[in-house]
Amino acid sequence: MSPHMLLLPVMVLATLTLVRTSYAQQPEESCTVQILVPGLKGEPGDKGQKGAPGRPGRLGPPGDMGPPGIKGHKGVLGSHGKVGPSGMKGNKGEMGDPGPNGPNGEPGLPCECAPIRKMIGEMDLLVAKLSSELTFIKNALPSPAAVAGIKETESKVYLLVKEEKRYWDAQLYCQARGGHLAMPKDNVSNSAIAAYLREAGVSRVYIGLNDVDREGVFTYVDSSPMSTFSAWRRGEPNNAYDDEDCTDLLPSGEWTDVSCTPTMYFVCEFTKDSI
Repeated sequence: MSPHMLLLPVMVLATLTLVRTSYAQQPEESCTVQILVPGLKGEPGDKGQKGAPGRPGRLGPPGDMGPPGIKGHKGVLGSHGKVGPSGMKGNKGEMGDPGPNGPNGEPGLPCECAPIRKMIGEMDLLVAKLSSELTFIKNALPSPAAVAGIKETESKVYLLVKEEKRYWDAQLYCQARGGHLAMPKDNVSNSAIAAYLREAGVSRVYIGLNDVDREGVFTYVDSSPMSTFSAWRRGEPNNAYDDEDCTDLLPSGEWTDVSCTPTMYFVCEFTKDSI
């Protein structure tokens, strides 16, 4: 550093001191002003000693996974595990060779076989009849809940269908199963159907009788005329509201003419020879 630069602060300080001395000789109160001018930057000092370690910083995020290490040696074989469940059953093997014939049995006791054979024949006929009726019921019904048993006469089988339909839909239902709406053409068949309704607790059913083609002239659904038998209730048929062209049967066995459009239960009729 230049010696002139070092003398500059000393000269300034001396000047300020002279000024202060001259003012001190004055009778008035003097005011001292001292201006400190910083010196030039000194030489850098020696490096200090290492300070004490600071507090640990926050835990940083985990680093990326390193490359896989070298595969270790195979370990020692462990103990056996529990026995697993049984497998599926295999296919049946081939039949073996027949064994030798056994010894002959003792002779049977003599008997009269004719009565037994007759009884077996009757049982076969009964089983065949029951099988036929069961097949008929299965084919005629959408579900067992829709029927209240069957009624038979000498030549007919009647099926009460507890599924409400309009008149012509009921007729189509019966036709699709090989029959038609019941046609009581005598007192025997009419009484059988009426008893059927009373046993089943049904108040009325459609039967296969109507005057759709000609008002007042009732014919059965097989186009045969109603000529030898009728069971009209007193005052019937009356064609009320000019809209009663079909017929229902009541538990009393009486008939009334009704509209063909309401839905109600109905009775199908089948010929025994066709079952």
